[in-house]
Amino acid sequence: MFTLIAHIARLTGIVRTLARHDALWPLDPVAERSRAARVGRAVVKALWGRPNPGRKGERLADALTALGPTYVKLGQALSVRADLVGEEVAHDLSRLQDGLAPFPFADAKRAIETELAAPLDVLFTEFDETPVAAASIAQVHFARLPAADAGAFGGEAGDEVAVKVLRPGVERQFERDVELFRWLARLVERLAPALRRLRPVAVVDTFQTWIETEMDLRLEGAAASELRENCEGDEGFHVVRVDWERTGQRVLTIERLEGCRIDDLEALAEAGHAVDAILERSAKVFFLQVFRDGFFHADMHPGNMFVAPDGRLCPVDFGIMGRVDRRTRFFLADILVGFLNRDYRRVADTHFDHGVVPPTKSREEFTQALRAIGEPLLDKPLSDISVARLLSHLFRTTERFDMETQPDLLLLQKTMLVAEGVGRRLNPDVNMWLMARPLIEDWVIANRGPEARVVETVREAVGALERLPNTLRRAEETLERLSREGARGGLSTGNEKNSVNSMAWIAALVAVMAVFLAAELF
Repeated sequence: MFTLIAHIARLTGIVRTLARHDALWPLDPVAERSRAARVGRAVVKALWGRPNPGRKGERLADALTALGPTYVKLGQALSVRADLVGEEVAHDLSRLQDGLAPFPFADAKRAIETELAAPLDVLFTEFDETPVAAASIAQVHFARLPAADAGAFGGEAGDEVAVKVLRPGVERQFERDVELFRWLARLVERLAPALRRLRPVAVVDTFQTWIETEMDLRLEGAAASELRENCEGDEGFHVVRVDWERTGQRVLTIERLEGCRIDDLEALAEAGHAVDAILERSAKVFFLQVFRDGFFHADMHPGNMFVAPDGRLCPVDFGIMGRVDRRTRFFLADILVGFLNRDYRRVADTHFDHGVVPPTKSREEFTQALRAIGEPLLDKPLSDISVARLLSHLFRTTERFDMETQPDLLLLQKTMLVAEGVGRRLNPDVNMWLMARPLIEDWVIANRGPEARVVETVREAVGALERLPNTLRRAEETLERLSREGARGGLSTGNEKNSVNSMAWIAALVAVMAVFLAAELF
C-alpha cells in the first residue's frame, strides 16, 4: 500500500509538471479509452495547465528537463524510438539538453577518493574544482596527472586529463524512477490493450539496461578502449586513452582533448579546417565502425565530437554504443545498395531471405511498398537524399508486413539522422552518405561476392563441426534416457537407437563433405 501511495504521489508531481509545460499529450491514448482518465486530464488542465506555442516534442523536452536527470535520459531513450513517438517528436527530443546544475565539488572529491582509495592531491597534481560539463548522470572536471604517471598514460596525451564523476545517489534515484515507469507501463497495458503492440514494459526494460550500463563508468571506459582498438589505424580519427589506474565504477579518467565542436563553423574556419574534408572523414569513419567493426558510437550529437587542431575527429562520451552483428550488416548493406540503385526487388528479396518478413506475405506487394518508399525520396537532388529518413520510412512500412522492430537498427537510424543533421549544417549541398556509397558497394563486393560466400560457407561448416560433438553427446544422452524409459515400460528401443546413430553419423559425414567441397571451390 505504501508503494502504491508513493507511486501515486510521484505520478501527481509528474502530471503537474507536464501540465505546466502543456505536454500532457502522451497521456491522450489512455484518456481516449478511459472515462476516468479523461476526467482526470480535464481536472489537471484546469488546475495546472498553461498554453505553450511550441511543438509537441519541444514542450515534452522542456517538461522532462524540469523533471530531472532520469527524465532527461528517458527523453533521450525515446528520441531513438520514432516508431513509438513519431518522427517529429523524436527529432525534437534528440535536441534535449543534457546540461544540468553541477553538484558540489566536495561531493565529487569524496566520490573520487572513496572509489580510488587515495587522496585527491596524490591522484592529481592539479584538479579544477569547477566542472566543465554537468549532465544527467555525471559531471566532468579537468585535472593534471603527476609527472611520473603522464608517460605511462600515453606520452602523446601529456598529463592533462578529464575526470568524469557520477552524481551522488544517482543509482538510487534512477532505481526508484524506473520502478515508477514499470508500474505505469503495466498500467497502460492493462487500461489500453490496443497500446500493447508498442510494448511499453519492454521499452522500460531497455531503458533500464541502458541506464545501468551508463552508470558503470568502467563499462564506458571499456567501450572507449574497444573503439580505440578497432580504429587504431584509421587516418584522421582519434579515440581518447583511458587511465585505468584512476578509473572505477563511479570515476572515469581519460586524456583531455583540444579542439572545437564539429558544428562550430566559425571555429573550424579560424582553425583552417575544410568542412568537406571533415564530412568525408566522418562518413568514412561511421561506415568503418558499422560495417567493418559492427561497433559504433551511438550518441554522436555535436557536443560529443570534436575536431583537433590537426584535423582529426575525436569522439567523447562512450556511454551509449551500438552493436550490429555480421548477419545484420549484410542485411543493412544489401538494402542500402538496393535502394540507392532503385533495385526494389533486391531489397524485398533481402528481407524475405533474412526471415525478417514472414514467407506468408506477398513478395510482390512488399516490393511495391518499397518502391513507394524509395521513389519520392530518391527522386531528389543528391544533396537532399536522407538515408536515415529512408530507413525510418522502411521500418514503419514493414510493420504492415509483420516485421518486428529491431532496436539495434533503430539506434543506428537515430545515429545516422543526427549525423545527417550535422553534415547539412557543415555543408547543405553535400550528402555525406553518398560519399560513403563507394565504400559500401566495395564492402558488399568483398563480403558478398562468390569468394566471400565460399569463405562464409567454410566458416559455417567449421562451426557446425565444432558443435557436432556436443550434438552427438546430447543425442546419446537422449537415447539412453529413452532406453531407460523404454525398459521400464517394456518398450523396445533397439531400432530407435540404430536410427539415431545412423542419422548422427550421416549428419557428420554431410558436414565434413560440405567443408571439403567449400574448400575445393575456394
